[in-house]
Amino acid sequence: MTEELNTQLRARGYPGRAALVILDARSGELLHAENADEPMPAASTIKVPILVRALERCQHGELHLGERLTMRAEDRVTGAGVLQELEPGLTPTLQDLLTLMIVVSDNTATNMVIEHVGLSDLKHWLAAQMPSSRLVGKLQLPEHLRNAAQQRGERNATTAHEQAHLLARLYRGELLDAAHTQLALSILERQQYRDILARHAPRGDSGELLYPVLSKSGELSGVHHDVGLLLFPRPLSVALLSSGGSDPREHPGNHDVQLLAETLWPLLYRAGFGP
Repeated sequence: MTEELNTQLRARGYPGRAALVILDARSGELLHAENADEPMPAASTIKVPILVRALERCQHGELHLGERLTMRAEDRVTGAGVLQELEPGLTPTLQDLLTLMIVVSDNTATNMVIEHVGLSDLKHWLAAQMPSSRLVGKLQLPEHLRNAAQQRGERNATTAHEQAHLLARLYRGELLDAAHTQLALSILERQQYRDILARHAPRGDSGELLYPVLSKSGELSGVHHDVGLLLFPRPLSVALLSSGGSDPREHPGNHDVQLLAETLWPLLYRAGFGP
């Protein structure tokens, strides 16, 4: 389909490559696609399918949201999140961990969820539901704790197509029952990193979003992603993945992030508010 986003990005000096899918979240109609099936490093967008699978197992009674899990010293890893700053012995509930995993992208919480749900279970679920996406192992592990695949240099991966379709299916209630769907959407709406999809969304006089944005960002050096649901008059499921950026900073002022948001917004406006 069209290369409108990438053409505009190149014209503005962006050195990388973007993949974009925009769907009508209600009907599933494809509204825009660029490099939709191109595998990209998943970064923290891999946490969205982890959230869905964990809630699915809770729905089936195999796991329990109120169950408390003990954080060990060896569970704490670097990167995003707050648990790494806290003392071992803390016992958050599974729901607490799922919330931290999305809202502040906590890597320690994510690894505790991966262990509790089971890496093998998550791999099998991804193979069935998102076959082009891959979870190789826990996040941000020191080298001596990485599994064989990680030591070979394999990385978690995903595609814009699979991320957008997962979120649209979640929105339509096709993956979870009503209660667990609402919990997933509520957690996604509370994410605190809003540097791309929500950056130019309409806001009221006091700065509040006029339309809900339920999203999950992801960043690595030169990699900037944002996937989510934008509940405009025409609700959208959007996955923007990018790699090859020149600004290595993980910061809201990152030049690549600002450029991606500015270039993406007219496409979102047209899709969500147009005829």
